Amino acid sequence: MIDMPSLVDQYCHGVLRTELGLGTFEAQLVRTEGPPAPGTTLFDTQTGFAVRRWCPPLLGLEPHCPPARYLARRRELGVAETARRLLRASGITTYLIDTGLPGDLTGTAELATAGAAEAHEIVRLEQLAQQVADTSGTVECFLANLAESVHGAAAHTVAFTSVAGVRDGTALAPEPPGPGEVRGAAARWLAARRVGDGPSDPVLLGHLLWIAVASGRPLQLHVGLGTPGGSRAQGADPGFLDGFVRATAGLGTDLVLLHGYPDHRHAAHLAGVHPHVYVDSGAALARTGARAATVLEEVLELAPFGKILFSSGAQGLPELHVVGARLFREALGRVLGAWVTEGAWSPKDAQRVAGMIASGNAGRVYGLD
Repeated sequence: MIDMPSLVDQYCHGVLRTELGLGTFEAQLVRTEGPPAPGTTLFDTQTGFAVRRWCPPLLGLEPHCPPARYLARRRELGVAETARRLLRASGITTYLIDTGLPGDLTGTAELATAGAAEAHEIVRLEQLAQQVADTSGTVECFLANLAESVHGAAAHTVAFTSVAGVRDGTALAPEPPGPGEVRGAAARWLAARRVGDGPSDPVLLGHLLWIAVASGRPLQLHVGLGTPGGSRAQGADPGFLDGFVRATAGLGTDLVLLHGYPDHRHAAHLAGVHPHVYVDSGAALARTGARAATVLEEVLELAPFGKILFSSGAQGLPELHVVGARLFREALGRVLGAWVTEGAWSPKDAQRVAGMIASGNAGRVYGLD
């Protein structure tokens, strides 16, 4: 029996402060490009089944209770009390929170209070560029303020994160764009953008990534499946990151590959080959539900155990923090426990590796100790 340690959630978002009905809850539960097919429900997914398995008992209901009954209990308790009960039962003791998404989401301090945990901010590079552009009058002023803002943020954030690769794989070119290219891209973007728009030009995104690399803070790169409503860029496949990964080797900045599913084997391979690359093992598990142990086992096949980190990737619903943590613990316990039973691993080694993946590796990478 492996004693599951407390968890460091190395990438997540805040939870919604507003009450949700069935439709709005489902929209947060599984992110699709529209509503479910007529006569169906998004609770009939691996994520939906996992929520119904793990969350009702935390609110005083039986496991697998009907969605309508669960949501009625949720409304009875209220948003704040529901979040408090769920987050505090997740076993997560430290949250690293990407605060760069729109919506009525709790911030770092609020999530920490609700979950009785520590919390640290992750700065989203695209949002930072948007904020700088909103207050910069000229191209020269924008570029100077952008570099200053990134390096200023590095003084207080535990990491930077970017979705540049998912949006446009050419942003992850194996060399920084030249000054002329950057000025031209910035001029075109500033002339066409509206207040509040984030950068979309791959040259400008690449420039932003290289500024972050120079800061020395860990850089989280979103890979794998793209966001609903958008195309999946070639760079979203971790296998196409090789040039950027090689170019950043030896510069003192760790790269953390987030959400690699369904290309998690490629992400794990990169972590195995390059000393400064780490792989996320948790966010895919909520999507795969009862098959989570299979996905985790495939990551463990290729990545060194000191290069694997847990995250829930949760956004909007505290249920997703719970499901991410519970499925990770169940999957890790099942996989490592089987290897101990077979005699392939000793119990002591299994316990040590569980602690590394659950929290120890994140503590080392992000300087949490």
